[in-house]
Amino acid sequence: MVDVFEKNAATSAEDAEKLVPRAEFRVFGQNILDIVTQSMWKAQAKLFKIRTSSEIYIVSRLTNEANVKIRDGLLDIKIKVSETADGYEVFQPRGKFQFPVNKEELGKIFENLQADVVLDKDTYTLDEFISMVDADADLSAVDVQKERYGFSVDGMICEYGKVLFNGALIETACVESEDYEGMKKAIKALEIDGLENVNYLKAAKSVLKM
Repeated sequence: MVDVFEKNAATSAEDAEKLVPRAEFRVFGQNILDIVTQSMWKAQAKLFKIRTSSEIYIVSRLTNEANVKIRDGLLDIKIKVSETADGYEVFQPRGKFQFPVNKEELGKIFENLQADVVLDKDTYTLDEFISMVDADADLSAVDVQKERYGFSVDGMICEYGKVLFNGALIETACVESEDYEGMKKAIKALEIDGLENVNYLKAAKSVLKM
């Protein structure tokens, strides 16, 4: 079983490209936890980890395909590369960068956010990065607090949790794997197959009315 709550560590763009991306089906809403916590035991789920985290998501008015966030002091980016036949989204990691982040990597991140930002220094600190985000009308830095419960259903990676977007509470659950048919069975077993697949970017922008 892959540990989706593994300790965060810096990763170069080259190493990130070698990682096999997992597809994800995620739902947000109210009463999600009631649905999942009741159905997961019928599905003989195995709970394996609980984690809380404080993160900052950078969302762009112009795209939902660049997942950029700051967690544990690292600037983390994943890019949507495809969807499965069932609409599960596949995001490819593009690297986790320690601040100060160099001009070249930061330029690629802003490009993926479709933001036209002039970079005239060799490196940028976290505060400088956030200042540039705040200065762009199409970007927003969102404070995200997560309380996540990881478990598995028939070998599929799953989680449910509570998320605060700038203080607004919403519940979530997801299934992710490279095994798309296995995902489909787990999603149905958790009784969330009738809900809309929504990623973190869309959920955050919905709360912000962005």
